[in-house]
Amino acid sequence: MASSSSANFPCAACKFLRRKCMPDCTFAPYFPPEEPQKFFNVHKVFGASNVSKLINEVAPHQRQDAVNSLAYEAEARLKDPVYGCVGAISVLQRQVMRLQRELASIRCDIIRYAAAACDEMPPTTTVGRSCFGHGNVYCPSSQWNNEHYGDNGGSDGGSL
Repeated sequence: MASSSSANFPCAACKFLRRKCMPDCTFAPYFPPEEPQKFFNVHKVFGASNVSKLINEVAPHQRQDAVNSLAYEAEARLKDPVYGCVGAISVLQRQVMRLQRELASIRCDIIRYAAAACDEMPPTTTVGRSCFGHGNVYCPSSQWNNEHYGDNGGSDGGSL
């Protein structure tokens, strides 16, 4: 990516830091002038000096990904200063676990309903059909199946 100074527009970093954007500017390829908030967030959380050092220490083909990761973490840190993006990941993991439990419960309910329907059918109509007897249905305890989610913190955030 070419430096933004060729178009006489300083990159977002140089504009924010109020300095002239040189052709070899470290920030220019990663902080274009049309994305000032990206650099503002990264600067506020990590500092320009640390970002510059990190960019220079990372292999050139990995720099864009590194800067994008810094920008994502900085934005998350500004929203949640304690946990940052780990807090968002934790919320999503709890939501996945809750949905997996709910899916398992629904699958058990479907098996129970199918087994009850098979038991109610006359024997002549079940020939060639696959029906589950009650002894063949495995589901976790009914207390687990009927658990109400959300009473224990749910997936609405909160602490880890």
